[in-house]
Amino acid sequence: MTDTVENPSLAEVLVQLSHLVDRIFLEVSRSRGLTPAQTNLLCILRAGPIGMSDLSRVLHLEKSSLTGLVDRVERRGLVARIRDTHDRRVFQIELTAQGRRVATEAHHAVTDQLERLAQDIPSTDRNLLITALGRLLPTA
Repeated sequence: MTDTVENPSLAEVLVQLSHLVDRIFLEVSRSRGLTPAQTNLLCILRAGPIGMSDLSRVLHLEKSSLTGLVDRVERRGLVARIRDTHDRRVFQIELTAQGRRVATEAHHAVTDQLERLAQDIPSTDRNLLITALGRLLPTA
């Protein structure tokens, strides 16, 4: 027997939540003239420069798709390719000053909207939710 709307399963709620987060991410991206993939790339780069191979793995993109994505945000002046000093074939991708500003704004816009959605959840429940959902995330 399938769960009803009155009694959704954890999986159903997680799927609905993922759609909500995707919609918020899409709206924030569009408001900055970016695609969600471009915004995701910029947000990942907030942690610092990263090589194309690692970016490919993190974003789950084939090398050719990643190259196109990086090309598009590079043309907009949001990222720069930096040659590796030890291997000229290798590039690190890093945010430009403008890219850092856009990435930070986008990140805050998404997290602010999500925090507003959760503002009425009591702190004890929020802490339990953070712990429980954190267990679903990959550790590496």
